[in-house]
Amino acid sequence: MNKKEVDYIIVGLGLAGLAFSRILENQNKTFKIFEDNSQNASLVASGMYNPVVLKRFTPVWKAKKQLEEAIPFYKDLEKVLQNKYHYVVDIYRVFKSIEEQNNWAIASDKLLLSNYMIPQIINKKHEGILSDFGFGKLINTGRIDTKLLLEDYKSNLKKKNSIQNENFEHSLLKIREKNVEYKNIKASKIIFCEGFGLLKNPFFNYLPMQEAKGELLTIYAPNLKVDFLIKAAIFVLPLKNDFYKVGATFNWKDKTLNPTKEGKQELINKLSKVINVPYKIVEQSAGIRPTVKDRRPLVGKHPKYKNLAILNGLGTRGVMIAPWAANQLFYHLEQEKELDKEITIARYQNLFSD
Repeated sequence: MNKKEVDYIIVGLGLAGLAFSRILENQNKTFKIFEDNSQNASLVASGMYNPVVLKRFTPVWKAKKQLEEAIPFYKDLEKVLQNKYHYVVDIYRVFKSIEEQNNWAIASDKLLLSNYMIPQIINKKHEGILSDFGFGKLINTGRIDTKLLLEDYKSNLKKKNSIQNENFEHSLLKIREKNVEYKNIKASKIIFCEGFGLLKNPFFNYLPMQEAKGELLTIYAPNLKVDFLIKAAIFVLPLKNDFYKVGATFNWKDKTLNPTKEGKQELINKLSKVINVPYKIVEQSAGIRPTVKDRRPLVGKHPKYKNLAILNGLGTRGVMIAPWAANQLFYHLEQEKELDKEITIARYQNLFSD
């Protein structure tokens, strides 16, 4: 049987796989993606990007650099796929105390945050929102419709015959000195973008991946009438036509993808402290976030097999991190440029045993 030759094999098509394959398209590199739909963190994510940590009012790690690459990346995909995915959405942070108001005012004066944080406290009441101490307003933030984007991108790849909807069997991968072979495909390199599927990957499962299950609700609340994201103990994100996404839970023990009664109740309880208008739950979803203890992505070449690489662990800020981290990996593999020290898997070299 004749082998098909490509530059890259990619395993997994969440945000990481999408970002890396899009860079390959732009660089005229050929690739084949294997996707079995087992990981759905990108599909159930809120898709928000926000350069401010709203718990402490501090800058998000490398946010400016990431957004400089992310925004043009998604706008380009809108042109290519002829659909809308990027929405500018302000964020209103609900204050719990006078102290939080004061901390907000101080933080908004800092150089890295002044482009996003409006210094004035917003005391105007919004019908349906519980806000005794007012809000802090964030601008230059937004949302990527990750579910629609991934669906459209996948359809586009199917037309080009660049994706196979099947489980990847690691045991069938043959690693040569200058290439890899998998079934009838030969490639110079293979990139694993498997999300928490990493735990079953015999080449990279030494890395300290943690799974955090998150659950979300979609609600219909016709009396709420807000066009900004409400951030309190949970977020309430406006969609279209009076629908809102509410989330999210963090569960470190449950490793299933099934929505739970406990997750639903937790979100209902927290939502009751944020809004006081009637609503109807129309959907509940769940996904597993691939996270890392130090909250940095896992990027780089395998310690032994240099034509195997990983792009994973994007966590809760995947829409911001994915294009930047994918670029880092591409130029590391193609031009041997050094990876950012905080994301390279070399930081876990001591955990690898041959």
